[in-house]
Amino acid sequence: MRDVDKAVPTGNFQKMQRPKLHSFKILGRLLSYLFHYYKGRMIAVFISIAITSAAGISSSIFLMLILSRVINPLIGDAANGIAPVAWEAVSDDLFFIIGGMGLIYLIALSVSFFYNQTMAVVTQGFLRYVRDDMFTKMQTLPIRYFDTHTHGDIMSVYTNDTDALRQLISMSIPQVFYSIVAALTLFVIMLVESLWLMFVVLLGVLFMALVAKFVGGRSARYFVRQQEVIGKTEGYIEEMMGGQKVIKVFCHEERAKEDFDKINEELCDASDKANAYGNILMPAIMNIGHFMFVIVAIVAGFFVMFNVRNFSITGWGKTFATVEMIGLIATFLNMSRQFSLNIGQVSMQINSVVMGLAGAGRIFELLDEESETDEGYVTLVNAHIAEDGTITECAERTGKWAWRHPHKADGTVTYTELKGDIRLFDVDFGYVPDKIVLHNVSIYATPGQKIAFVGATGAGKTTITNLLNRFYDIADGKIRYDGININKIRKSDLRRSMGMVLQDTNLFTGTIMENIRYGKLDATDEECIEAAKLANAHDFITRLPEGYNTVLRHEASNLSQGQRQLISIARAAVADPPVMILDEATSSIDTRTEALVQKGMDALMRGRTVFVIAHRLSTIQNSDAIMVLDHGRIIERGSHEQLLAQKGVYYQLYTGAFELE
Repeated sequence: MRDVDKAVPTGNFQKMQRPKLHSFKILGRLLSYLFHYYKGRMIAVFISIAITSAAGISSSIFLMLILSRVINPLIGDAANGIAPVAWEAVSDDLFFIIGGMGLIYLIALSVSFFYNQTMAVVTQGFLRYVRDDMFTKMQTLPIRYFDTHTHGDIMSVYTNDTDALRQLISMSIPQVFYSIVAALTLFVIMLVESLWLMFVVLLGVLFMALVAKFVGGRSARYFVRQQEVIGKTEGYIEEMMGGQKVIKVFCHEERAKEDFDKINEELCDASDKANAYGNILMPAIMNIGHFMFVIVAIVAGFFVMFNVRNFSITGWGKTFATVEMIGLIATFLNMSRQFSLNIGQVSMQINSVVMGLAGAGRIFELLDEESETDEGYVTLVNAHIAEDGTITECAERTGKWAWRHPHKADGTVTYTELKGDIRLFDVDFGYVPDKIVLHNVSIYATPGQKIAFVGATGAGKTTITNLLNRFYDIADGKIRYDGININKIRKSDLRRSMGMVLQDTNLFTGTIMENIRYGKLDATDEECIEAAKLANAHDFITRLPEGYNTVLRHEASNLSQGQRQLISIARAAVADPPVMILDEATSSIDTRTEALVQKGMDALMRGRTVFVIAHRLSTIQNSDAIMVLDHGRIIERGSHEQLLAQKGVYYQLYTGAFELE
């Protein structure tokens, strides 16, 4: 469990979350995003889908042609005095129609193969861009974002939400476009053929729309909820996996299972309702289509019985009792079936569309998060410092650094040597505006001084170090670094000038050498080894099977907690910054190892400005100044001897009168 002063309150942040994007806006943005990377291919895909869709409905047109040009002439129309014709008179038309059908279907097959292959390439390539953009965006987000979102929920965006997006792009969008094009084409053809029968079809379509709105709306609501709860579930699982030792030590297995069951039940309920409504929609639409087919046939039969004249957008036509119109009825029935099938295909994709849009919405929420702002213009540069103090900027590494400070008023540039002079003046800060956790904090650390922070959990020790790195910005007051307001310093350069050793060690998959070099990417092997020796990590590293080439996996589970901490100290040492922040750096090291590390730490801290957070008072006795914090206020300050002489809180802590609480 992290210290309270490291944790950020989350309750009030719920109000700060961005509102949910509307589905149509998400779809429009997604298509714009997709066309940005694959405009030419997507245009070709949509044209191909339109061709394939037209080929799919051509069967009704061919049926109409066969009836009108082959079957009707062969049968004749005795009622209207039209005699049957001989087979030879229509055989050429029949072969021409069949040949045309074969050619169109062959073209449709080729085009379908093309757009399916293209969509496979587009989908995977687009998801690669999406993941790249998300990860790039994530690197720009402030620490506040990661303090207020579970890691499992963030991972769910990369996995579940991108997978839902894959289904949407690769299958749902092409299928919906195909069905819409086919339905609209059939709608126009049926309008041209018969408005009477089209009116019956429209009634069926209206009923389909009402059912789709009722059932699909509820399905969509629960599918969106399902995506959200999946992220919540993964966040909980990730947290429990990381805390397995704690769970077992405190015999918390049953409670953990109970809590998981509640979240899992919530996911089950959302998934159950989503799939229940989703699985109802397709059969409902298809059965309405079957009823519509029957009703169209019955209405057409009445039109034939009562010799009703056909009416279309071209005007009045023949009566339905003629042989020609009987063929029209047969064609119209086939088109109405195809029409309902295409509507059914659209409804069948609603689940995937909703899940995909829900996933896209969560992806866009991540991409829309406000990046960490940086108005800093003072940069850190390599410098050559002459004996008279003149500072000259240079490209090569000299081991000396300076702040390059351009002045906008007169266009001049001044240089200030990087020394590590850090001062806080009357600083107030709160993680949320209405809850201040630091009150009127003033600290003066001159170059080479060691400043220690002591106080109970939640007193604000780590919060101060977070402000020095500008992980968070202060509410009031000033922080100056070598006389420069840190708000003017570019954050990357500010953080590059500081080294940190955290209480929670974070080692990455890779060799030990690579993990040490993480503090300075251009460091040589020799520099990394010297840093390890400085941290007294060299001896245990050389005893490993592969030495510095030993590969660490699964958060370096093959090393002890103390060994991991030693590597993190070496990582900070190789960076060789003028300012060091040690947040409980020796908390995970046993007393014997601590004595060895302390020697290395003393060497590491020599000549640097150091801020130390420690519960072990023995590790900070040689500090130049010790700050005793209580509820965000500095209540005592002075050297070890001075504080003992005051016989205040520090004296009581040191003598064991009471413990840090």
